[in-house]
Amino acid sequence: MITLALRMLFNDRAKYLMLVSGVAFASLLMIQQSGVFCGLMSWTYSSLRNLRAPIWVMDPKVEQVNDPKPLRDTDVFRVRSIDGVAWAAPLYTGNVQGRLPNGNFKLVQLVGLDNNTFTGAPGPEKFLAGSLEDLRLPNTVIIDDFAVQRLSDGLTNPDGTTRKIGVGDVFDINDHEARVVGIVKAYRSFTGGPYVFTTYDRALQYAPPTRRMLSFVLAAPVEGMDPAVIAERITRESGLQAQSEANFRHLTLFWFVKNTGIPISFGTTVLLGLIVGLVISGQTYYTFILENARSIAAFKAMGASMPLLIRMLITQSVVAGLIGFGIGVGLAAGFGYLTAPKGQPPFFLLPEILFGVAGFILLITISAALLGVIKVARMDPDTVFRG
Repeated sequence: MITLALRMLFNDRAKYLMLVSGVAFASLLMIQQSGVFCGLMSWTYSSLRNLRAPIWVMDPKVEQVNDPKPLRDTDVFRVRSIDGVAWAAPLYTGNVQGRLPNGNFKLVQLVGLDNNTFTGAPGPEKFLAGSLEDLRLPNTVIIDDFAVQRLSDGLTNPDGTTRKIGVGDVFDINDHEARVVGIVKAYRSFTGGPYVFTTYDRALQYAPPTRRMLSFVLAAPVEGMDPAVIAERITRESGLQAQSEANFRHLTLFWFVKNTGIPISFGTTVLLGLIVGLVISGQTYYTFILENARSIAAFKAMGASMPLLIRMLITQSVVAGLIGFGIGVGLAAGFGYLTAPKGQPPFFLLPEILFGVAGFILLITISAALLGVIKVARMDPDTVFRG
């Protein structure tokens, strides 16, 4: 009987294609918009992903990683002196203007790492060219892969053809020479500027001078201790704000959710996808049941039990829903694949999104089936024998 139910579903080509198309479109909307939303939100804490440190210490008024408040240089030593802290290092981060060879200016995210340890620097697996140790040479910087796109204006080969910026090329930051000695793979900054890594002292030369220049203090607990516990101790004893990397990421995400319209914008589109799927697939499948009412009544007249008819209808709805969901996932994944080289719009597809959308789709289709079940339960089997 289950096989017969599937044949009924597949043989009505028009209704089957409309049902699957509605589910696929709803799945595409929900998955694609959720993926772009997650990708965009991941940009908000890209500094935490590019500069890995167990503990971030900052001014008490800092609410998220993209808006640092300057600290005193002596705060580094205060953090180092706290019991349970294995090491602490200074970090500068800020937006500055880079001047390209053709005279154009581009905004870059300047990062100044500890002069001796390069704490927080991208690991060796992130390097596409060059070496971290070359950063000890004078006037040197390491750029990310996005900078290769943004900072290549005006660069040409001897034969006049255009080329990309690479190791050995030079551009200016605040009228100071910046010679590229490395290229790394990095997560995109929310501010839109590529990352430029250099030493802390050199970053202070590149950046416009202010009375205080220290942005954050990166720290780590001694081995075996919880970063969150040490962060609370630093906050209590220093008067500064210290957060573990995980907590700081959550604070940053919550700040953007609370203070921007990004969640509302994408949430509206996801909700529209849910409504479209509910209306199209639900109505189409319910119409399909009504048009096959005589066949279902015949099954009842031949002795098919109500639980068996319910299983038939739910099987039809689940199969159609899963097929439409699979098509929607494929289309959304294709969108992410096509936009991946440019990185815009960002697309970050979490497993939780797939499971959540699959649950919504099954809820929609099974709900439509249950409406049909109510119709079938009220149906008189004798109707199949009436004119």
